[in-house]
Amino acid sequence: MMVLKFPPIREVLTLDPSLKIDAFYEMWYQIFLWFLFSSLIIHAFASLAAFYCLRKHKVGRFYSLIVLAMGLLGPITGGIITSAVIAGLFKTTDIQMYPLWAFVCGWGQTLVVIFISFSRILATL
Repeated sequence: MMVLKFPPIREVLTLDPSLKIDAFYEMWYQIFLWFLFSSLIIHAFASLAAFYCLRKHKVGRFYSLIVLAMGLLGPITGGIITSAVIAGLFKTTDIQMYPLWAFVCGWGQTLVVIFISFSRILATL
């Protein structure tokens, strides 16, 4: 029986350049965590801005909680799949992934989501 041993979150956050990631599940895990962290950071700032602007509104102040929830639900749903696709590309091409590449892929996913979000807003105006 194969037991998957995920690296601790602290090890993922250190971005140790001497660490090489070979296994698919490690690649997926690190890309996913960086996507989750970056999405939560961006949505936390957006949530604070929404709460500050709508703090006197009776119902509007709770909008910031929805923004924060989307920062968690987006990476959990779509982020799992897209991180697996990116990790699969690295694995099938036999490229060893470094933690910095996982960082770039995770933040890149967040930036793509932000770009798509803003482009959909502008289309509705």
